[in-house]
Amino acid sequence: MGITVPADYKRLVETYGGGLFAGVLWLLEPDCPDAMYDLVAQTAERAEILADLWEAGEDKPSALHEANTRLVPWGYAEGAGHFLYWLVRPGVEPEEWTVILNEGRGPLWEAYPVSCSQFLLDVVAGRTTSFYFAGLEDIVAPEDRTCFAPNSQILSQ
Repeated sequence: MGITVPADYKRLVETYGGGLFAGVLWLLEPDCPDAMYDLVAQTAERAEILADLWEAGEDKPSALHEANTRLVPWGYAEGAGHFLYWLVRPGVEPEEWTVILNEGRGPLWEAYPVSCSQFLLDVVAGRTTSFYFAGLEDIVAPEDRTCFAPNSQILSQ
């Protein structure tokens, strides 16, 4: 991938591995045996998909017009398909990367100046300002918001 990922992401993967938080948010991990959940494979796949969409005329977020700026996916929403990315800009340290969300089936984007672990915590705690995760309390019971299913368990079924 040619980048160093943020330290909070490394800690998440070291602690939990990749997997599904609260039944709604997948954390991608490097070297996952299933490409759908692999950080490196999804980085390449999403770059190709987004390039095709932008070439076909979908609006590209203005933040990506800066030279050598790119998106690296780190998670996505189960069922809805919203992808969560880091906005990787030249000269910006990984700990300062913005989380940027692309709606699953459309051209809309949201940006959050927080780490991926803070965004994840805000989603499962019901504190996010994201339109796409608003109302989580209506679909995920409070006791299920702290659940985590690791890829190793999910993929072995």
